[in-house]
Amino acid sequence: MTRLQGNNPNRIILVVGTLIAVVLIALALFAVRDKPAAGAGLSGDFKLDGVPFIGQADAPVSIVTIEDFKCPVCKQFTENIEPELKTKYVDTGKAKIYTLIWPFLAQNARLPTDDSKLAGQAALCVFDDGGNAAFESFKNIVFRGQGEESTVWATKTRLKELASNVEGIDQTKFAGCLDTDATAARVDAMEKQAVDAGVNSTPTIFVNGKQVLAASGQGSYSPDDIGKAVDAAQQ
Repeated sequence: MTRLQGNNPNRIILVVGTLIAVVLIALALFAVRDKPAAGAGLSGDFKLDGVPFIGQADAPVSIVTIEDFKCPVCKQFTENIEPELKTKYVDTGKAKIYTLIWPFLAQNARLPTDDSKLAGQAALCVFDDGGNAAFESFKNIVFRGQGEESTVWATKTRLKELASNVEGIDQTKFAGCLDTDATAARVDAMEKQAVDAGVNSTPTIFVNGKQVLAASGQGSYSPDDIGKAVDAAQQ
């Protein structure tokens, strides 16, 4: 048996160095535990009952878009990417697209009014009265009327003005819903789902619970990025 000799400084330094290295490796392994591997993306077991969507309820593939109504990239996604996905996958019955609201931008900017959340509340008030079609109409109207990300623009007054352009909803009922914050808890529940999934930016897209990684960088999706994920999910 080889023993450590107390009078050998070099041996002591070697052993101490080895012990430090082992500790550092253990700490590094602990730090990355449960984090997704590079390029693997996130996964989310989303509860989608009561979450607005477009498409057929029995479509086999679920696309979940996590968005903030104050997010300019979400506006671009809705206006430029979603229509192509709708034509190719939603209208053909292959997929449905859910909108999960994650209102974080107003909080991040420390704005005096959380108008990210107010916009989400308004959208769910529209949904409650008019269903999926009314929600989608309001979503597009809000994005068209989107103001500066760093300012409070989605006030209750402005949201009522925007909602007046949605056909088929009771404006008095909508105003009462918004004024009483009737849907606030549901927006909070959506936010929790996004946070629990590890989402850190909008838009973030999941197909059947797996994050779609944009080829050109985080959030910069193309129809092809999502289309490939939908096609793979169907196989």
